Amino acid sequence: MPANDTFVLRPFEGLPGEPDWVALRELVPAATATARTTAEHGARDVVVTTVLPNSWPALHRADGTVLLALQTGTSSGDASRDLATALLMALDAEPGTAIETIGLPTPGPRLQDVLDLSVPFEVTVEESFSYWLDPTTEKTSEIEAAIEEADAGIIDTRRLAAVGSAYWCRMGAKEFVRWAQAEDEQVVLDGLARLHGRRESGFDGGRFLGYFRTSGIVVPVWELARGSEADDVEAPLAAFAPRLAEAMADTTPLDANARRARAGLVARQVTLR
Repeated sequence: MPANDTFVLRPFEGLPGEPDWVALRELVPAATATARTTAEHGARDVVVTTVLPNSWPALHRADGTVLLALQTGTSSGDASRDLATALLMALDAEPGTAIETIGLPTPGPRLQDVLDLSVPFEVTVEESFSYWLDPTTEKTSEIEAAIEEADAGIIDTRRLAAVGSAYWCRMGAKEFVRWAQAEDEQVVLDGLARLHGRRESGFDGGRFLGYFRTSGIVVPVWELARGSEADDVEAPLAAFAPRLAEAMADTTPLDANARRARAGLVARQVTLR
């Protein structure tokens, strides 16, 4: 791999709300979040989104709004550099311009260099992709049909308030919680293993299934009691959170049960890009 294309395991590290950046890139079908560029780059507000039409990396909407999509393919080994390239291209483009491709970026800034890191990454889960459009844009039958088609692929998802970066979703007849973790991967795995070895990895109404591994962080997954709504999970997850935090803070060697549990978890992990 060329020197300017070094793979970055944890591309969003250092950004406010790193686990939510990862969740919007890999897990959440439709959502927006807040960001702003540094003064050097115009102190421009940016709408970070999960996806844009035709898999565009970015869009400078006709009303001046700049949107940056996370669910796009990477051109280099560093997703943060790819996204920063798309964002800077959109900022420089005329209103009404879609950034359709970025190619292989030359060495340059990353999101951590382009964004104001004091601005919170506040997520809003969306139920429709109608936010793609300038509110003043006339909705023709073709546009409405395109949005309806995109909306049909959205799975029901809610961001939970009880803990940070946790998302309830309904997939078919089942419900799940997927909770992206900011702590180091090995710390999270050891904590989960300690709980799982003691048969304490679940919470009321939630059975621990395993975890995703993506963008250098761990996303544990729990299957919920059939028919559970997002509101049903808030209190049990809030009660479980201190147990998980305590287990992750424990630095003593894993006992035999925890070691076996950890080996089983690692063996069935699912690694996303």
